[in-house]
Order: sequence, then C-alpha cells, then structure tokens
Amino acid sequence: MALLFDGSLIVLILAVAVWTMAVRNSFAAVIGYATYGLLLALAWVRLAAVDAALTEAAIGGGLTSVLLIRAVVRLRSSESAARAETPGRVSRLLAAVLAGSVTAALALVVLTLPEPAPTLAPQVAANIASTSLGNAVTGVLLSFRAIDTLLEAVVLVFALIAVWTLTPDPLWGGRPGPRYELDENGMLAYLARLLPPLGIVVAVYVLWVGADLPGGKFQAGTLLAAMWLLAIMAGLVEAPPISQRWLRGALVLGTVVFLAIGFAGVPLAGAFLAYPEGHAKPLIIAIEAASMLSIALTLGLLVLGPPERGA
Repeated sequence: MALLFDGSLIVLILAVAVWTMAVRNSFAAVIGYATYGLLLALAWVRLAAVDAALTEAAIGGGLTSVLLIRAVVRLRSSESAARAETPGRVSRLLAAVLAGSVTAALALVVLTLPEPAPTLAPQVAANIASTSLGNAVTGVLLSFRAIDTLLEAVVLVFALIAVWTLTPDPLWGGRPGPRYELDENGMLAYLARLLPPLGIVVAVYVLWVGADLPGGKFQAGTLLAAMWLLAIMAGLVEAPPISQRWLRGALVLGTVVFLAIGFAGVPLAGAFLAYPEGHAKPLIIAIEAASMLSIALTLGLLVLGPPERGA
C-alpha cells in the first residue's frame, strides 16, 4: 500500500509540474504551482523530512503563491497581449534543447555518484551532541552550515529592498499595499480577531520546539507573517510606513544578532560562528528568536509590495 501511495504521489507531482508549465493562463499556472508545492511537502513527509515539509508548505506552497497571485493581478491588463505572442519554432526548439540538456546533465550527475555517496554525516553525527540540540536539522543549519543560513536571511532583506525599488518617487517612505476598509460585522474581521492570538501562540511554540523537534524560525516567521497580513487585510491595522526606523531595525534584527554572536565566537570559541562550550543551545535559540521576527516582517512586506500610499 505504501509503495502504491508513493508511486501515485510521484506521478501526480510530475503531472502537476508539466501542467503548470504548459498552461497558458497565468492564474491557473499559479494555482498549479501552489498545488505542486503542497504535494512536494507531502513528499518530504514521506521521506521523514518534516522540517523541509513545513518550510515547503509555508513558504513554497503558501506565501510564494500569494506573491505570484498578486503579480498576476498586477499584470492582468497585459496578459491578453502576452497570450497573443506565440514563440517561433526556433525559439521553442532551443528552449526544448536547453531544458532537455539540463535534465540530462542532472540525471547524469545523480546516476554517476560514487558508491557510497560522499557525505559528512558521520562527522556531523559525531559532533552534533556538542550543540545540545535534539533537532539535527537545526543543529546543522545553525552550527555546521551557519554561514549559508546567515546568507539566506540576508537574501530575504535584499529581496525586500528590490521590491521597494519599484516605489514611485513621490511615495517613497509611504505605506505598502492598498488601504483596506474595516467591516465590523464581516467574516474577515471576525477571523482577524479570532485567529492571530492562536497563530502567535502556535508560532512561538513552533520556534521553541524547533531546537529539539521539527520546527524553527522560518516556519514560525511565516505563521506570524500570515497573522499580520490577515489583520491588515481585515482593516484592523495598517501597514507601517517603510520610513519608520523601528521597522528597518526590526528587518535587520535577525542578521545583526546572528553576526554579533558569530563575531563573539572568535575570541570566545576560536572561530567565526563558533559557540562557547556549553552555551550553543541558548545562543542558537537567541538567533532563531531574533530571526523569526525579521523573517515575519520581511515576508509580510514582500506580500504587501512597494508603497502605494503616503505615510
């Protein structure tokens, strides 16, 4: 039964991927992409990679899909003209050759891997206990490949800066997204009052257990961003002007704390992003907590887009 389920899941993932690439309607393609992300999350669960599944469901199938839907809405006026453009036969042939070459190269790399495949798993397993973390994924991300994790946080901030560069000059420093009117008796306002307290508790829990169980800053930050966006869309709160100093400070808080702890490791532990013996877990939790707030703000502002109103 498990083999039948896994086989059906693989076929469904491939079918949705092909359909998403082939469909000409942008909105349908985004829905296909969201479905593809959720199916991938299920595949990660089947591979016992719950951390990856949570991240894929929250960011890949969730907030990224919302960003794409907003892009489709903004580009709706030009979609009909884009549909009328049919690529030439040579262009389609070159695209097919390029895609086929990349696929063949990836397959060749996978099939020619040495046996056993090169891995650092034994070294990680031998040293993971020094972090006092029960969740090996968090231990690897914040100890053995901490520089990669730091750069991921920096990339998010740069992505937001890129979105803000689309702001018209007269609106620079204003509020992102449209103004949403509050309907006191509407269902959205009811949900925006009911869900955020629960969502905040769940987000804090997901962050806290991430040290020992599946969870962490990205999953918790996505939950916080979703609750914040719900309150904004219901009209209960307004998006802050991007000129606010506290907002800009909060956006880089996670990176600043990460760097501060990283540089403190040079005199205290002998290397950048090394942790003093016996203090790895509390320092990692401090990085995760600060990063959660920065990630939540960054993801929420990415969805809201560039400023559309004055401060």
